[in-house]
Amino acid sequence: MREVRRRQVIYIPGDPGQSVFFLNGGRVKISKVTRDGRELTLAYRVPGQVFGELCLGDGGPREEMAEAMENVLITEVERGLFEKFIERNPALAIELMRMSNQRRKEVENKVARLIFRDVNSKLADLLISLGREYGVEDARGTLVAIKITHQEMANLIGSTRETVSLTLSQFRKSGLIAMDGRKVIVTDFDGLKALA
Repeated sequence: MREVRRRQVIYIPGDPGQSVFFLNGGRVKISKVTRDGRELTLAYRVPGQVFGELCLGDGGPREEMAEAMENVLITEVERGLFEKFIERNPALAIELMRMSNQRRKEVENKVARLIFRDVNSKLADLLISLGREYGVEDARGTLVAIKITHQEMANLIGSTRETVSLTLSQFRKSGLIAMDGRKVIVTDFDGLKALA
C-alpha cells in the first residue's frame, strides 16, 4: 500500500504490466497519450475500484497512463500473486469478467460518441453523466461536486480546452448550466438531454 501525490504518474505506456492496483482513496485518471502529447481520457477510477487489470491477460507492457488526480492511496498486488488468488476464487474471476465487459462497453460507447457526435452533443452528454455521478442538489440545480478543469473535460470528449470553454459559455447563456467558480451547476437536465 502506498500514497501517490496529486499529479504524479503511477504508470505510463511501455511500463511493465507486473501488477494490479486497488484504489483505496482519491481519484485516478486513465488515459491514452499520443507521441505529440495529446491526451484522451478513457476513465476515472474512484475508491473501491481496480485499475491496471489489463496486464492480467498477457502481462505485456502498459498501453495507457494512470495519473493521480488528487492524493491517492493505492494497494499494488503483483500480477502472479493476484492470478493465483483468482484461481482459488472463481466468484472473483466471474466478477472481474463482468467488470471487464462493462469497461469494454463503456470504451466502445465512448469511441462511437467521439466519432459520430459534435462538441455540443458530447459536452452535454458529459455534463449529464457528471451530474448523475457526482451531483449534489443545490438551490440553483445540480452541482457537479468534483474538481474538473476545462482541459480535463476536453480530454474526456476529444476536443480542445478553448472549444469546451466556449461551449460551456454558450450553455450558460442558454440557461442550461450555471457556474460557481470553476464548478458547474446543471440547471436544465432536459435541455442538455435534447442536445446529447
